[in-house]
Amino acid sequence: MSGEKDLKTLLQNMKPVLNSGEYVFCKVESLSEIPDLEKLLFFFRETEAVTVVLETSVADEWELEYSYISSWITLNVHSSLEAVGLTAAFANTLKHENISCNVVAAYYHDHIFVAKEDAEKAMSALVMLSR
Repeated sequence: MSGEKDLKTLLQNMKPVLNSGEYVFCKVESLSEIPDLEKLLFFFRETEAVTVVLETSVADEWELEYSYISSWITLNVHSSLEAVGLTAAFANTLKHENISCNVVAAYYHDHIFVAKEDAEKAMSALVMLSR
């Protein structure tokens, strides 16, 4: 398994980046309802439905319902999927700032979705955590 496992190293090198755009979480019964899979940021199949995450403008174009508009922060450290404590550390930091977060651990990086209005405050908290 590639990627960093040491929590201290991960925190010191996480280099959070606020990606441009607004993102929403929507649900569909099937991916066949999606006109263009390339426009999805990601999807996750659950028992009840398929969750899709995409830019707000695309969700509006496709007339998908949503209630939460988020900003997307990427931690630019290559974290191992076996690393212990990174998610807890940044989630706890955001909790102390009263910021809700939705986390996606991809192969190379962790991605954090926070309410759009909390994006700058979340970035500041994450930068402080890495010091």
